[in-house]
Amino acid sequence: QVQVVESGGGLVQTGGSLRLSCAASGSFISINVMGWYRQAPGKQRELVASVTRGDNTNYADSVKGRFTISRDNAKNTVYLQMNSLKPADTAVYYCTAALSMALGRGKFESRYWGQGTQVPVSS
Repeated sequence: QVQVVESGGGLVQTGGSLRLSCAASGSFISINVMGWYRQAPGKQRELVASVTRGDNTNYADSVKGRFTISRDNAKNTVYLQMNSLKPADTAVYYCTAALSMALGRGKFESRYWGQGTQVPVSS
């Protein structure tokens, strides 16, 4: 069984900061890309940031310079430090992890999602 669990969401004021955490646990070989998506009411889910196992990062233009993604491979955990938050950042934030899984003598990759954590930003 694999679990991906987010934590750290909550109400924050405009200009404030918040740090999200996400830990993957269970039976897998390794974690490849980890990332954060968000979905605002009435909108499609969008990529916020991602980080590879080698620490290559990718950010949505809307969060560049304000958000920082990082990971701790030893803890199978990814973080999202969010600064200078705006009401437009209000959304449910989802963690995703691309896991390398064993299959016989080989392996395959499977993506898992967390349950989501609410981040309301008040004006």
